[in-house]
Amino acid sequence: MSQYQQCCEQLQQQPKTWLVTGIAGFIGSNLLEQLLLLGQRVVGLDNFSTGFQHNLDEVQATVSAEQWQNFKFIQGDICNLEDCQTACAGVDYVLHQAALGSVPRSIENPIATNASNISGFVNMLVAAKEAQVKNFVYAASSSTYGDHPALPKKEEIIGNPLSPYAVTKYVNELYASVFQRCYGFNSIGLRYFNIFGKRQTPDGAYAAVIPKWTAAMIQGDTVYINGDGSTSRDFNYIANAVQANLLAATTENPAALNQIYNVAVGGRTDLNQLFNMLTETLAKNAVHYTQAAVYRDFRAGDVRHSQADISKIQTLLGYQPQFNIAQGIEQAMPWYVQHLQGSAK
Repeated sequence: MSQYQQCCEQLQQQPKTWLVTGIAGFIGSNLLEQLLLLGQRVVGLDNFSTGFQHNLDEVQATVSAEQWQNFKFIQGDICNLEDCQTACAGVDYVLHQAALGSVPRSIENPIATNASNISGFVNMLVAAKEAQVKNFVYAASSSTYGDHPALPKKEEIIGNPLSPYAVTKYVNELYASVFQRCYGFNSIGLRYFNIFGKRQTPDGAYAAVIPKWTAAMIQGDTVYINGDGSTSRDFNYIANAVQANLLAATTENPAALNQIYNVAVGGRTDLNQLFNMLTETLAKNAVHYTQAAVYRDFRAGDVRHSQADISKIQTLLGYQPQFNIAQGIEQAMPWYVQHLQGSAK
């Protein structure tokens, strides 16, 4: 039995109370779904700046009525300390996902990104510390590696940040470390690498590449590739990220606390390969896309190549990714086909 299977069984036998911030977002709603299916009590905090009510509605339709009764939603903002304190009261574990994501968004509006991702983060640390939660797990980012060229990315070796977003996520790690040294408050940071899956929006200027391209293909629109298509990423299916969060929150290994971990598969897929993979998987779902991709300039602030070394999270937390990129796309595609037919271009 894997470490994750043991974790899930133990949680079912001894349910806990969890706070998930950013719960109406892509990752937050997937965490909510899995926690409720495991019989956990969940408090959710969201201000709907980037999350959606329909994500919560979809989770409600997925779980039983009894499981849904274990969910309490608070509409609030992490930039408001009182909202954070209210949400943290009586909670065992915090899974802090709320943030303003997107490198391009941070370049266009660094002030808003800083307010949410740094001031909001400190509010959550303070509130969680005051509430004496057992463990605080937060969404870090692979953007922290910046311009360091070495592959695969190892947690202890980073370069210079390439965007305001990357700066904010690195500052989160520094604050978490300082709270452990100053207050003895434990936390774990998860550096996500290009998470994808159901409920990830394809809409707007800041959409991630997989849902954006998939929606365009389903609608027969043009797919644009930034650069020459050789840019590569360690794409990671959402179920792997959910696993990492639950293992991090519940770990009883003292050496695993107050660490930063890569959350990925440990692979590399370039954009040209991704385009072909999506086209082929869509065809299996009766959607045939025959247009060629259109290439354009590289996007400012983007890292050219990204691939994670996941040996640390495997060793200290027992993480084992259940899905590679091909398997993840196979899992996600029926949802994309069902939900993205009429999405905005």
